[in-house]
Amino acid sequence: MSLLKEKVTHIHHWTDKTFSFKTTRNMAFRFKNGEFAMIGLEIDGKPLLRAYSVVSPNHEDHLEFLSIKVPNGPLTSKLQHIKVNDEIIINSKPTGTLVCDYLLPGRNLFMFSTGTGLAPFMSISRDPETYEKFEKVILVHGVRKVKELAYIDTLNNLNKDEVYSEVTKGKFIYFNTVTRESWDREGRITNWIKENRLWSAANVEEFNPQKDRVMICGSEEMTMEIKNIFENLGSSEGSTKIQGGFVIEKAFAEK
Repeated sequence: MSLLKEKVTHIHHWTDKTFSFKTTRNMAFRFKNGEFAMIGLEIDGKPLLRAYSVVSPNHEDHLEFLSIKVPNGPLTSKLQHIKVNDEIIINSKPTGTLVCDYLLPGRNLFMFSTGTGLAPFMSISRDPETYEKFEKVILVHGVRKVKELAYIDTLNNLNKDEVYSEVTKGKFIYFNTVTRESWDREGRITNWIKENRLWSAANVEEFNPQKDRVMICGSEEMTMEIKNIFENLGSSEGSTKIQGGFVIEKAFAEK
């Protein structure tokens, strides 16, 4: 295992339970957008690593990660207290199944996420190749409370962004939903799909398993429920070995 050491350059606390941080990037660290890396801290002289999807797209010269705060978590209990210039350890070999290459060619790409499961889709939605492969790119993010909608300003303005408007060309659609507070769109993602309300609300064609592709990342319950929905609609699961109609990330489920 080859470990790289990077310095923390920026930290942002979204809520008392989630935060993100940026680090320097050794350009020897190469990854596909949507992949995760094993990152962590040196504790008692030994590296303690956990899987984290890379938020920043692979053309950026820095790395960014989104994390939950677990009071008694072996890593996150310490990681949440990092400061600028602290050192982070990163395994130099990223991996993962949330990569467009593992999906069959298609019309629209739907990315379903809850909580910090948003992370891999932040990089995919800012990847020029994503928009070369799909007509529309729809990012669906479900949270309990409004303040948990991390990167909401970035996502709301992606089509108008000075840099990324050239990439998205108006093809990007951001659809968020909240379950425990009053909001424009309320309720669980799975209900939006099962009740057939999502497609018109997001202003896209109704899902067609022959044409449309899906990525899922979030809580284990949500991941399995959405997986079952799309399997019942006739979509097949893809992997690093065979392309499919949808892919999920099993390496970590937000608890």
